[in-house]
Amino acid sequence: MTSSNEKGEAEKNITDAPISTKKHSFLIIFFKVAASSLLVFGGFSSFLIESISNSSIFHRRLTDVSIDSVPTYMKSLFDDLKKRRELMEETPPDEVKYWFEYAGPLQKYFYRFSKSRGKADYFEGRDDSGVTSARFMDDPLGNKEYQNFFLKSNVPEEDLSQYARLLENCLAMGSPIRPSTQKGTPWNSWFGKKEKPSAASLGRCRVLFTINTVGAGRGTVMLWETDPPAVHAQGPHPWMSEQETAASHLERTLKEIDAMCATGQIAARVQVLVCEPIPGKWTEWMDAQLVHCGGKPAPIDVRYTEGIKVEERPSPIQVVVVASTLSADTCHDLKSGFMEKRMQDLIIAPPFLVDGKVKTKNPAVKTTHPDLVSSDDYDLYVAMKWSSMVTGRAIYGFLQASADLTAAAVSSRNKNAPGLEKAADGVSLVLNDSPSSPFLIPSFVRVSYVSEENSKVAKWRMHGDFFHPAAWEICKDSYDMTWIEDSLSGSGGINGLCQSAEGSTTGQKLVNADDCGQWWVYMAEEQMPPTPEVYANEVTSPLVRGGSNYIWMLTERQRQEIVKLKMCEHERKDSLNTCGKEPQAVIPLGNLESFLINYTPNTALGKKHVTNRRPGYSREEQREHDREMVRERKQLKGQEDIEKALFDYTVYPAALFHKDATIKASRARDKALTKMKDEDAFGPQTVKSSYYDVTITKPREAILGWCQAIARNGLCVLYSDFFRTSVDKRCMEACGMKKNWTKIIK
Repeated sequence: MTSSNEKGEAEKNITDAPISTKKHSFLIIFFKVAASSLLVFGGFSSFLIESISNSSIFHRRLTDVSIDSVPTYMKSLFDDLKKRRELMEETPPDEVKYWFEYAGPLQKYFYRFSKSRGKADYFEGRDDSGVTSARFMDDPLGNKEYQNFFLKSNVPEEDLSQYARLLENCLAMGSPIRPSTQKGTPWNSWFGKKEKPSAASLGRCRVLFTINTVGAGRGTVMLWETDPPAVHAQGPHPWMSEQETAASHLERTLKEIDAMCATGQIAARVQVLVCEPIPGKWTEWMDAQLVHCGGKPAPIDVRYTEGIKVEERPSPIQVVVVASTLSADTCHDLKSGFMEKRMQDLIIAPPFLVDGKVKTKNPAVKTTHPDLVSSDDYDLYVAMKWSSMVTGRAIYGFLQASADLTAAAVSSRNKNAPGLEKAADGVSLVLNDSPSSPFLIPSFVRVSYVSEENSKVAKWRMHGDFFHPAAWEICKDSYDMTWIEDSLSGSGGINGLCQSAEGSTTGQKLVNADDCGQWWVYMAEEQMPPTPEVYANEVTSPLVRGGSNYIWMLTERQRQEIVKLKMCEHERKDSLNTCGKEPQAVIPLGNLESFLINYTPNTALGKKHVTNRRPGYSREEQREHDREMVRERKQLKGQEDIEKALFDYTVYPAALFHKDATIKASRARDKALTKMKDEDAFGPQTVKSSYYDVTITKPREAILGWCQAIARNGLCVLYSDFFRTSVDKRCMEACGMKKNWTKIIK
């Protein structure tokens, strides 16, 4: 039980009734925020960032970057290439090892705690997947390259174009309404400098993080009934199993969000959704994790085991109770889809939520209760479950991918395209602003490491010396590949690189190539988690077809398009086909690993899917046929465990996902370009993947491994100025920007 002081005087609540401003009562737990300052982004004016609109660096075009004059932030990358070459050249041929092309330190993977020995058991190996893991990466923002890039204090003038990319893309697709920066406003007190604040210092990407906390606990006890972790504890933290408490995951997420605010480019608000009121000490603890976002540091002598009197002040944290006493049990039910629906309603906020009537046609106007921080104007929305690990790298990748798709849609060459299929290869796609054009939104897939519940499964999942995080909600049959013309955006917000001015050096690398654009993973099936989440998805389907209900993002521009679609469907229930295309999930191949989100408890693998509700359901009959053929041929006789692992469980390693997607794309182009196909030939005949279409008897040459590591670590996008517009074409294929792959020389 919590005291009245802990709950705070401003405690409110959201009932089962639609979220509205009239006719229904709402109680919102919003600690620390006085009535006069509830809306941190309230009172928005039409203030525009003068330093952004007038500064030349935000519209600077990269003219030429030769291999000999690389940007300063890429020096270490080329040093790595030099070391890779030296390793290959100086090692005697008989001593060359297959793992030479991989990089990264040897890591320990702790998978269970032995009480008898008082220490944790672990495997040792390398994670070469490029996926950001909470286990292996304590540093925030994604990986060391992203951290060094965003937290750099002194940026050379010639590199400003790349450093401004996140903010440019965010503002270009965000809300045009900017917050008031006057003295005395929460925005000024949080992000203004001690000296006279400038527009540049206050110009940030406004991001709302909405966190679904259903199921968060410590063992069988609800998380909020335990004490928060100590903030100023001395000495190393004792090792604790990921499954023991959700507090470590929540702490990791909040520290990541705080690091985003520390970059000076992001202003974050966090909306924590709960089913019942929670003690004030948890709100104070969460606020203390977001110091760079406006939170107040915890006092040295703070003790969260005692009652905490909550201060009334503007806070980056808002705790929202989304259920009443009557619906609390339904809210806690992981199969109900209750919290997933509430999260969608809070972010999308369509105007018919009030009483079923559309009172405004303006999709920018939200009709949710004004005390909800989600009712304010934002540039980017991030919805996630507490078990998903969001990173600065994922946000950067999402914004760039969204800008790339928008650049394709507004391309002048695509507006006059005769149809969606530009070529007869079945994979080339042209986007434009017509109603028949697909509505594509970058989406995410969750991945996990081994299950701690079974050490045998853990050993199966460690391939040689390498750890491979794997997906369990998709498989090889869940997606197709598509090449989207003109889907490359440069500096200055939405700025298509495929239509550079005649005579400009910037676009020569792309325009003079076979085609200009990039490869995308097109999610052809819905993601299929195991129980109980699969049932929640059936009640509340993801907003984006093929997307996830447990980690998704939207820009303000995308949110408004979805609101238009929802309003049309609400008004034309008998003719939904006239409302346009539903949002479709895609992932850029050249930045695939940035869209693979670590499921931090790492217990998802090894769980059996519900019958007829598993990835690859569109080819279920073919799968059963293959299983029968294996049994008839007795290929797995006496190996029932292997047969079950192959057919009953879905474990799709990230590295295999990248390989399968690449092979699918290259085979599609090979089929289209092969004029006289040799039916007896095996493998590609005209074009191939230079990295995957090889026989592995020794390491690939240094440049191939180097480019692959760049792609897996999300550097094709982080250093997009170089990889998209410089004269260096060596990593075009690895970055997913080479339509016709590598020609086979016969």
